[in-house]
Amino acid sequence: METVILDSDDVTESTQIGEVIDAVEGAFGAYAHGDTQMPAKSYIDLPQYNGDFRSMPAYIETDEWEAAAIKWVNVHPDNPDDDGLPTVMGTLIYSDPTTGFPLAVMDATDLTRLRTGAAAAVATRYLAREDATSLGLVGAGVQAHSQLDAISHVRDIERVVISDLDAEVRAAFVEKYGEDFEVEAGDITAAATCDVVSTTTPVRTPIVEEVGEGTHINAMGADAEGKHEIADEILQEATLVIDDYEQCTHSGEINVPWSAGILTDEDIHGEIGDIVTGTLAGRTADDEVTVFDSTGLAIQDVAAAHVVYEHAVGEDVGTGFDMVGLSE
Repeated sequence: METVILDSDDVTESTQIGEVIDAVEGAFGAYAHGDTQMPAKSYIDLPQYNGDFRSMPAYIETDEWEAAAIKWVNVHPDNPDDDGLPTVMGTLIYSDPTTGFPLAVMDATDLTRLRTGAAAAVATRYLAREDATSLGLVGAGVQAHSQLDAISHVRDIERVVISDLDAEVRAAFVEKYGEDFEVEAGDITAAATCDVVSTTTPVRTPIVEEVGEGTHINAMGADAEGKHEIADEILQEATLVIDDYEQCTHSGEINVPWSAGILTDEDIHGEIGDIVTGTLAGRTADDEVTVFDSTGLAIQDVAAAHVVYEHAVGEDVGTGFDMVGLSE
């Protein structure tokens, strides 16, 4: 038996975004039902390098499949300018829960990008208006592409407003998607007043101060203590849905107003898993503003890795490697 090595191209080739969205939705549901194990994300902070490492293990059991994996991921914002490397890089080990055998070692950089987009798509499926046709993107980096690719899979997106400080990045985004969507560059308010908006910036002072009536917001940028994209007043008045209580209050979009006592338990509608399973209602009115606070859960990585692995094995993608030494 060999371990399959999957590089970034292999992961991309083996990714079916619709299946990843459904798998991530199933993972959220399993989490709500108590059918997962997910120890807290652990951090190694390296301020001397303006970076950190994060380890994210998880196990999922569903009616159709079960899997276990651990992701090792870094965040080094200076990488693109200093070393020509991505800000975020990751590696995932995907294992057979019954024996512990490492079925695959795969690049998790693209996997992280894809599962994050899938999480926003799941939230959009349950929290955005069904007739939503416009998508605002605050931040035009790599994750913005994943947001559009995934969200357009669950809503009939026609118009896209992209907001970013870098004019060249905005122009490249418009050029890439201009044939498939009505894409235009705009300011933050123009983006945030669309039917659906995804924010993917690392800011620590809120930049979204106005949203449209009935807008659904995917707050994706805050993944560490102190990060904060959405004005407190919006969060206070919105139907606020989180992915995980401990992670969101520590490092999600709500962490700053939570620490200040501006938001409390009473302001949180519930976790996305409870909405997926029907325990809680999602959107209830067309004029309701909804917010999904996503910190990124290890179960999302396991779910996405399951889809990638099954496709890779079925289509003979990747390179076999005798990692355990069974051939000796």
